[in-house]
Amino acid sequence: MKLKPRATRITIIIVLMIMAVVGYYAFLSGRAKERKADANMTAVEAALSRNLDKDYPPTPKEVMKYYNEIMKCYYAEDTSEDDLEALGLKARGLFDQKLLEANEVGSYLISLKEDVQSYKDAKRKVTNAGVASSTNVDYYTRDGYSFARLLCTYNVNENGTSETQRIIYLLRKDTEKRWKIYGWDFEANVDLNGDGIPGD
Repeated sequence: MKLKPRATRITIIIVLMIMAVVGYYAFLSGRAKERKADANMTAVEAALSRNLDKDYPPTPKEVMKYYNEIMKCYYAEDTSEDDLEALGLKARGLFDQKLLEANEVGSYLISLKEDVQSYKDAKRKVTNAGVASSTNVDYYTRDGYSFARLLCTYNVNENGTSETQRIIYLLRKDTEKRWKIYGWDFEANVDLNGDGIPGD
């Protein structure tokens, strides 16, 4: 029996609607699986998954937030030596060229592993690392370069005793307008009234 043109059109429309509903459901299911996979990522996997070429942090605060995520992973109990190396290389992606030149990759990774091991041996843990949302960023220009200076706090626990370390970081804007970590020092050693550079 031959379908009339109108009946054929209605049948095609119904089939297309069913296909659209099935396609949309499949799309939503795929996104839900991706979200679940992201939620199941460890902190180390999340830190290592960031592509700095395509998704570089846009502000000094965001650079330091990501760097602190990496730092927390350094001192986590389950971080393997391979992960530690990968995290160290990822952190170097946030470093200014001058800082990279002062820290050759091989010696930097050896020093990082020794530092992490010394924390483990002393049963010392970094329980929190962060940039307070209220922290102000101090911007200034020196020798033709744009700098940003800000404070990060670290809670370190050792044998049941907790101490807070306050470190000033200095970032310099590179030729691609990306803020890179130029240096750091304890707050007590930095002249906050001038344009002192940690490490100078």
